[in-house]
Amino acid sequence: MSDKKQFVPARANPAPIKPQSNAGEIDDFIRQARTLAASATGSGRLILALDATMSRQPTWDLACTLQGQMFDAVGKAGTLSVQLVYFRGLGECRSSAFVSDTNALKQLMTQIECRSGHTQIGKVLTHALKQTATAKVNALVYIGDAMEEDIDDLAEKAGSLGLHGVPVFVFQEGRDSSAEKAFKEVARLSKGAWFRFDRRAAATLAGLLSAVAVFATGGLKALEARGRPEDRLMIEHLRGGGK
Repeated sequence: MSDKKQFVPARANPAPIKPQSNAGEIDDFIRQARTLAASATGSGRLILALDATMSRQPTWDLACTLQGQMFDAVGKAGTLSVQLVYFRGLGECRSSAFVSDTNALKQLMTQIECRSGHTQIGKVLTHALKQTATAKVNALVYIGDAMEEDIDDLAEKAGSLGLHGVPVFVFQEGRDSSAEKAFKEVARLSKGAWFRFDRRAAATLAGLLSAVAVFATGGLKALEARGRPEDRLMIEHLRGGGK
């Protein structure tokens, strides 16, 4: 993403976080964090992409908690490297380095303030393609509630990700029918899976996100070996081509 800035997460125990951060404070945080070395020694690489536009504010805290549980599924073993990508506002789209210290990413996620703006899913998919061309990306998780872009453009990029072996796991908040159609197509063409992001089913979502993390580190064999209900559900979706 040519217009995308990069940030590196802070240490696991940063200073107390303010309830809200303005653009200058976030930029200062990013500059300071760049002085820290990022660790990326895991056997699997996963991109976690978030829609941080204003419509997502009501469920942001839930999303942070669930995504934290996904990290914890394999983070303690040090086998998963995660890159955080988010977009918001007027063309703002940022990414972290790939890190295995997922506590640092969880801390950073709590600092992100949602802002009004249009979706930038195409940038996320293009970014994933560039990343996997450099070093293999095993999976892309996308969490969002809207789609305001050309569906054919997204479909082309999703198909390319599928050809490169990068399945997209889409978790949709809400029930926007246009977004659902696009998200399901992105999942299908990339050979990934689509799920509903529902706060009433937090435990199920946490399980599914942990299944994605396990898949990213060990593929279908790892899911089969762990054998939890969410793992079997994920296997069913993957073998169905994201349907």
